[in-house]
Amino acid sequence: MIAAIGFGLLIGILLGLFGGGGSILAVPALVYGAGLSLAAAVPTALLVVGVSAATALLPRLRAGLVRWRIAGIVGGTGAAAAFAGAAVNRLLDPRLVLAGFAVLMMVAGLRMLRDAGECGGDCALPGGGVNWRGCLPKAIAAGLAVGFLTGLFGVGGGFLIIPALVLLLGLTMPAAVATSLVIIVANSAAGLVAHVGDAAVDHRVAAAFTLAAILGSLAAARIAARLPTERLRRAFAWLVLAVAVFVGVQTVLNPAPV
Repeated sequence: MIAAIGFGLLIGILLGLFGGGGSILAVPALVYGAGLSLAAAVPTALLVVGVSAATALLPRLRAGLVRWRIAGIVGGTGAAAAFAGAAVNRLLDPRLVLAGFAVLMMVAGLRMLRDAGECGGDCALPGGGVNWRGCLPKAIAAGLAVGFLTGLFGVGGGFLIIPALVLLLGLTMPAAVATSLVIIVANSAAGLVAHVGDAAVDHRVAAAFTLAAILGSLAAARIAARLPTERLRRAFAWLVLAVAVFVGVQTVLNPAPV
């Protein structure tokens, strides 16, 4: 239970600071830290990430940072694709899923270490408008990819959504963070529904994990604007890489509990 609270705080803090990233740690934290089976960890992770993302979104709503149309397109297509990802998850060996998860974390961590590049593009024109002819297909493609991975790995997708919104769609980092939280809530809810009935969830662990994540996300969201975002982003990238290595080694040496 102590491990669940500690990991919950960490995941909430990461969501509050970055608008994503906590979800990539939720499944391995629940499997290796709280001792849940993979089947139980996936829906629990989706619940924790969805609730804590909604909490971290609240202060950003007041700032008017959310790009609602883009969030609707990416989140809507992602919600549909999450069911396909969950279906594939049921067909695969749990160790294979965790191995794929480790590879995905490695790729995400390396991508985060790279420079974000200039903002702007079809979805964020210099005057503040949107070129929907170019933006729409990009937003749909991003939503389908992230949603599928949400269902497959039990993640909210923020660690993929934010690079997609910044690099592919051209949003500024503050707008990408706020918009990603809306998409994470939608994807997590769809993924959770898709996994209902897969395994019995330990409600005590889930409650402790979720409450800790809410407290962490509220505290982190208040101080996010005062912290050096670039340094935090790079530090988190290294953390993701470290967790990827850990999960990969554990997958090879010790089968996950099922």
